[in-house]
Amino acid sequence: MGNTSEASHEKKDDPQQHGDGLSNDEVSYQQKHKPSSEFNSREEYLEHELQIMAPKRWRPNLPFRDYRFEFEDTIPAMAATIGKVVMVGAIAATFAASLGLDKGFILENVRYELLIVSFFIILFSGFILPSANLAGTHGPLIPLIPIVVAAGGHPMALGLLIGALGLILAISKGGSMLANLTSKGVCGGLLLYLGFVGTISQVDKLFTWANDIGMAHIAFVVIFCTIILYALLEHWGKRWLAVPLSCLLGGTLAFAMGAPFEFQTGPGLPNMNPMYWWGENTGWMLGLPTLESFVVVLPFAILAVAMWSPDFLGHQVFQKINYPERTEKVQMNIDDTMTSASIRQTFGSLLGGANFTSSWGTYIVPAAIAKRPIPAGALLTALFCIIAALWGYPMDLAIWQPVLCVALVVGVFIPLLEAGMEMTREGKTTQSAAIVVFSSALVNPAFGWALTMLLDNLGLVGCKERSSKLSKMSRWVIPSIMFVVLTGVMASVGMLPGIPALIPNLG
Repeated sequence: MGNTSEASHEKKDDPQQHGDGLSNDEVSYQQKHKPSSEFNSREEYLEHELQIMAPKRWRPNLPFRDYRFEFEDTIPAMAATIGKVVMVGAIAATFAASLGLDKGFILENVRYELLIVSFFIILFSGFILPSANLAGTHGPLIPLIPIVVAAGGHPMALGLLIGALGLILAISKGGSMLANLTSKGVCGGLLLYLGFVGTISQVDKLFTWANDIGMAHIAFVVIFCTIILYALLEHWGKRWLAVPLSCLLGGTLAFAMGAPFEFQTGPGLPNMNPMYWWGENTGWMLGLPTLESFVVVLPFAILAVAMWSPDFLGHQVFQKINYPERTEKVQMNIDDTMTSASIRQTFGSLLGGANFTSSWGTYIVPAAIAKRPIPAGALLTALFCIIAALWGYPMDLAIWQPVLCVALVVGVFIPLLEAGMEMTREGKTTQSAAIVVFSSALVNPAFGWALTMLLDNLGLVGCKERSSKLSKMSRWVIPSIMFVVLTGVMASVGMLPGIPALIPNLG
């Protein structure tokens, strides 16, 4: 993917381009900034802000000096907070079911994780690595948690190995290298698959919820009205407002039509002592991991980090599609994101959190639509997470299905579909895109990405001219190694449909 490659190289040059000192960057941004009243439209002002920012890696980036807060920053922050409560809750609930823990563990660990993630958001995305997307939650790992527990795996061991392997990949710049080897067709197909499957999943969940309360018509009305609202926002050029307005519409309609809802989670503070969480009779009730615990979870850790690349790549590409030209400096850096995610994962696991991290999709997608850089919305996300954790009541609203489902559909999955279609409009990208969708449906998106990247770079599908320009290492050596390693790990843990786990204890 030529654009991705060029952008990645430009990002690598950033420290040199802006390495004259803090004062140069500071004066440059502040001198170039203009009030929004001097622009013909709000969009022009936001695009200008993206083009004049000069974020500094591993150096302080301060609000109002290096970037500004805008109203639009609240939109991705709200969507991200909703997504975080839901995803961490899903991981904690899956562990609780497998380990026999009560609901109190789930609530307290979600609150704990919201506070943990807020600290690392402020430190990295808001301060010293503004090109790193927020460290979110690794959704594809959730179905594997019961297998990890059944095999005798320990959540701290798994988290520490994910952090260590992720840091190795980040330091070696393996993430950006794999991004450069992925064509537009492969990226577009990945976005199409994720967008379509995610949309269908959320619609099904909303109807399941409505059927469970005996009011199936509510789901239809909420989705239908959300479609009309989204179309109107597209027409008016206000798509960045889709998340708050859709949540307001969905929640109001459902409640007005008689759907039950009440606030149950009151204010409170979780136990902040790591020894409580890793005690033998408190928290996880597992004690500390042994050497055997690390051996058992190693295949799952390798798989988790291997699945980072397509996830991170999809988010970066979506951002590039929505940003104007000359904004390479503020675009998400895959290696920086892997670095912050790995460090956050390591400390989160040591402290006792249930989260397994990845790139935060429910933040970066709405932020890209709103044409906002990462750091300002990141600080607001941290603030919202802290409020939700301490106050409690917002957590109940965030996981109410009429609010949750429409937020994920209009804030993440429909935009991914649109971006995928945009990337597969020209040339022979449709061939690669179709293979990605096909092979992802067979196993999962990570398998689909690895297989199609190999076929595409070999020139069997997609653009033959692009394939012929690749070196031997880029054309088949690296893609082959990636595919073999990823498929081998999936086979060992029983993730290949119809094929028993090669390591029986991990099945």
